[in-house]
Amino acid sequence: MRYLGIDFGLKHLGLALADGPLAEPLAEKTYQTASQALSFLINLCQEQEIDQIVMGLPEGKLVPVIKEFSAQLNSATEINVVFQDETLSTKEAQAKMLAAHVPQQKRTHDHRISAALILQDYLDTINQ
Repeated sequence: MRYLGIDFGLKHLGLALADGPLAEPLAEKTYQTASQALSFLINLCQEQEIDQIVMGLPEGKLVPVIKEFSAQLNSATEINVVFQDETLSTKEAQAKMLAAHVPQQKRTHDHRISAALILQDYLDTINQ
């Protein structure tokens, strides 16, 4: 099974992949419109032969936006989209960069790392 993990933001997508029990950061995509992000993800899912999408779900006002976007993505790709709690994924990503001695000026929010953490949490849950 091939998984795509997504850290969804209003301007950025963090992406991660997994073929087995370990998630790996893939890319970060900046976009202007939701349709642009949707088109990019449709193509990526086809190119990468994705079987399931794991979408990070935060708390707060972004939830309805993410759920609507996920429904559109599911409809366009016919790939099952599941949600994984992404609470504290940003802080965890920053802590991991600090532990890896990433220089402070490069320790901005890395959406790829957050996507990998979200996907890894999901994989750990289903492989228990």
